[in-house]
Amino acid sequence: MENDFVKRKALRLKNYNYSSQGAYFVTICSKNKEHLFSTIDYSIFDKYEILCSSIVGDGAFDVPQPFLTSSGKIVEKYLLSSENIPGVTIGEYIIMPNHIHFIAFLDPDKYQHGKYGTSKAPSPTNEMLPHLVSTFKRFVNKEIGENVFQRSYIEHVIRDVDDYNTKRKYIYENPMRWYYKNIQEEK
Repeated sequence: MENDFVKRKALRLKNYNYSSQGAYFVTICSKNKEHLFSTIDYSIFDKYEILCSSIVGDGAFDVPQPFLTSSGKIVEKYLLSSENIPGVTIGEYIIMPNHIHFIAFLDPDKYQHGKYGTSKAPSPTNEMLPHLVSTFKRFVNKEIGENVFQRSYIEHVIRDVDDYNTKRKYIYENPMRWYYKNIQEEK
C-alpha cells in the first residue's frame, strides 16, 4: 500500500525567530466557506462609477464594504477584544462573508508566558499567535453556539514596511476583489 499521507507545504518562514516581536497578516476562513460573517451589497455601485472614481482625484476611491451579519458582529467584537491579551494589538482588518483578514502586532515582552495556558503549536514559535487565534475562535464559537471556522488559519510574517503596506492594501481592496469576482460569476 502506497503512502496515503499528503505532505503539507511548510507555511512557516525559514530562519525566522517566531519568538521575536513582529507583525502577522492572518487569514481565518469559515467552515465549508459558508457565507456567515457579512454580505457585500454591490447593487448600490455602478461599474462605470467605480471605474471613474478610481482614476479621478487623489487616487482614493470608495469600494463596496461588507455589512456584518449577527455572526460577523460577534467576530468583530472578539477580534477587537483580542487586544485584552497583553502584547497583542490588532491593526487593519476586514470581515468578509466567508473569511477574515487581520494584521496582528505581537510583543512577546509584554506577554506573560504560561499565564494564559499553553499552545499546542510546533516549536519554534511564539505562542502568542496560536493563543490569539485559538482564543478568538473559541469565544466566537461559544457565543454563536457552533463551530463556524475551518480547523486552521494562514499566517504571513510581515517582513518590512513595504510588505505591511501591501497587506494593508490587500485588506482595503478585498471587498472590491469580491465584487469583481461575483460580477464575473454572474456573466
